[in-house]
Amino acid sequence: MGRGYRDNDSRRYFDWLFHANLDYLAAKNLLQDTRCFNSVAFHCQQCIEKALKGYLLFKKHRLYDGHNLTWLCKQASQCDEHFEQWVSKSSTLNRFYIETRYPADIPLDIETDTINSLLESTTQMLEFITEQIRFDFVSYHKRKSSK
Repeated sequence: MGRGYRDNDSRRYFDWLFHANLDYLAAKNLLQDTRCFNSVAFHCQQCIEKALKGYLLFKKHRLYDGHNLTWLCKQASQCDEHFEQWVSKSSTLNRFYIETRYPADIPLDIETDTINSLLESTTQMLEFITEQIRFDFVSYHKRKSSK
């Protein structure tokens, strides 16, 4: 289904949430330059992929493979039916995994309204997931950077 996991992929769900938040910060920082909208969309997709994998690791003690956010969201909804509310938004974010990273004959042109909507969806989903796990990025970030 995906690349498979390497031996050094973290089995700590907080690490996945930490990296999800780093992708979120990257998306927000790149938002200022319209030339970076594809990168913003990719980081939004990556943020939610890592957040969902962190949640699933937290709940099911299993590291899931793959990049399909809708599938990951449906796996999460088996633990908590409230994840059903995110299936549609995860489906929208899915299309930005490949198309935003590689050149194409017909380039993906992301409008300002679209990118703002993607970032808003990402913000809402990330907040929801971090609340489920009770993850605090600021505290965890300080702990990670002091090592």
